[in-house]
Amino acid sequence: MEMLLGFIILLACLVVGVRHGGIGLGVISGFGLLAFVFGFGYKPGTPPVDVMLIIIAVVTCAGFLQTSGGLTVMLKYAEKFLRNNPKQVTILAPLTTWFMTFLCGTGHTCYTLLPIIYDIAIKQNIRPERPMAISSVAAQVGICSSPASVAVVSVVGFLAGAGVEISLLQVLAVTIPATAGGVLCAAIWSTKRGKELEDDEEFQKYIADPENRAYVYGAAGESLVDKELPKEAYRATFIFLLGIVVIALLGQFPELRPSFPDAKGTLKALSMVQIIQMVMLLLAAIILISCKVKAKDVGNSQVFKAGIVAFVSVYGVAWMANTFFSAHMAFLKEFLGNAVASYPWAYAVLAFFTSKLVNSQAAAIAIVVPMALSVGMEPVLILSFMSACYGYFFLPTYPSDLACIGFDRSGTTKIGKYILNHSFMIPGLICVISGCIIGYIIAHAII
Repeated sequence: MEMLLGFIILLACLVVGVRHGGIGLGVISGFGLLAFVFGFGYKPGTPPVDVMLIIIAVVTCAGFLQTSGGLTVMLKYAEKFLRNNPKQVTILAPLTTWFMTFLCGTGHTCYTLLPIIYDIAIKQNIRPERPMAISSVAAQVGICSSPASVAVVSVVGFLAGAGVEISLLQVLAVTIPATAGGVLCAAIWSTKRGKELEDDEEFQKYIADPENRAYVYGAAGESLVDKELPKEAYRATFIFLLGIVVIALLGQFPELRPSFPDAKGTLKALSMVQIIQMVMLLLAAIILISCKVKAKDVGNSQVFKAGIVAFVSVYGVAWMANTFFSAHMAFLKEFLGNAVASYPWAYAVLAFFTSKLVNSQAAAIAIVVPMALSVGMEPVLILSFMSACYGYFFLPTYPSDLACIGFDRSGTTKIGKYILNHSFMIPGLICVISGCIIGYIIAHAII
């Protein structure tokens, strides 16, 4: 009974926190911590300090990249690529938004690309819903593939904290093909979704009004293709991408890292948790010095703000969840251990709905990964089902999905009458399910 009541309090904090937004999710967790420690007498859990420090380092570097104009450079070439291949927009647009997230570690880059995708689709007489819905999905699932994302560095941190010897490159070797493969499967399905525009009676009736037609086929806004960007922006992009390569190499080849004696006097290579922090801070410093960036402007960048929100969410949610689950670890090891052993996909389902509950892959990982490792779940299964940590498309309430609906002036990308029959549901499910299958195959082959 006590465990059930505690679980209800945990869920209540998550539900109320989500209603108040990202930072709200973190601070509302304080109610749960107070109830568990002072009310139930649970020993306070341990906040994921290493993971939080990685998050700070990564979002700081990303903030310097955006402030320097490096992010705009990437978006410029992404737009140029799409406009040079307009007829394949349904396939190439989601792969582009996925790749932008892979490079930058955040799905928020899609806001710039969505109106461009719409403009290309409508001028090619392609139903805008086809490329736009899957592009929004792809931008978010790509978070699980990026070495610069909070979600991926959190997994690396939790695995390292549990003493699991899996490198960042091994993690990416699973998540990159898994998420990209899932996006491609959903994109292929999307090429035939819905009616052709000329056969869509609702759409044709709407554009019969000249004013509506002008609105639907109007200009997309300022293009980045012909925009001149300062050389410092290109330099920042190069510095950032070079840093990602360095992190990958150091993760794959431990002999390149300095070694220090552990508590037993055995020499061990420096942890990747610390390597990631050091390299990211160094990259930010190089961009600051060489790219004419004003440090005070970084705090106002969209990427930095979003990262700090993730930081607070992970801090509060992970601490509260760790406190609750640690108090009932004996039961969880028996129950969840047996469930996962018999039905490995049960972890994927748990991760999926936890993600929807907290509207964040990083926060979901902060809840389910430490718990899974504590009950003895094989790390290979955690990596297999990384794609399942993206479940917040299930209800169309996430900002990128709502923005996608707003950018589609044709009205084809929408929320259905029954809420769940929205434009993102089937592409999202195809993407996640196929991503988990691909991830499972690859993880078991290489780890």
